[in-house]
Amino acid sequence: MEDLTYETKLLERRPLSGNTFEAIFSRPSVFDFTAGQRIRLIHGGLERDYSLTNAPDDAVLVLCIRQVAAGRFSTLLSATPVGTAFTFSGPHGYFVFRASPRPKVFVATGTGVAPFAAMARSGVSAFTLLHGVRHAGEGYYATLFGSKARRYVVCLSEEDPSVAGMFHGRVTDYIASQLEPDRYDFYLCGRGEMIRDVTWLVDDRFPGSMVYTEIFY
Repeated sequence: MEDLTYETKLLERRPLSGNTFEAIFSRPSVFDFTAGQRIRLIHGGLERDYSLTNAPDDAVLVLCIRQVAAGRFSTLLSATPVGTAFTFSGPHGYFVFRASPRPKVFVATGTGVAPFAAMARSGVSAFTLLHGVRHAGEGYYATLFGSKARRYVVCLSEEDPSVAGMFHGRVTDYIASQLEPDRYDFYLCGRGEMIRDVTWLVDDRFPGSMVYTEIFY
């Protein structure tokens, strides 16, 4: 089955940190998605998948973009004029929230936190969220997660003892040393190495848990 495509326009950019920003797009009235899904943005022969961070009933579409020097699409989005037309397909993916009696542990690195923002905005709450970043200023959506999570922990991979109130270490370090034994639903979104390492930890330390994954670069 061929993917449906839609027309959209860039409406606004909002900074989140020194190299990360939100790109806000117009939303076609006929486009629907489930929190956690992604779209494939298309422009000038380039294509790139991005998870949506907005709630499914919001009037706009919001993407969390980390600008990298070699990233052709992130560079395009950081510089193209507001009002530029884009095409997108979707929704794509199955990384969506599944209700169950087990406690929920969301684990993200960098902008892999995007689908969890959509889930929180759609009404999911009382989860544990571990967000692995390099620097304290990269704790995107801290206010949102602080109001929705049972436990929200920013894990700093580049340790800085001067930063208080955060866990100094990787998300895997936190899971290994701080997460209580139980059967959980783990939702992992980020780089493949993190997903691999957390999955090994779950198999070893949290038998009977479920693991759902989305690789996010």
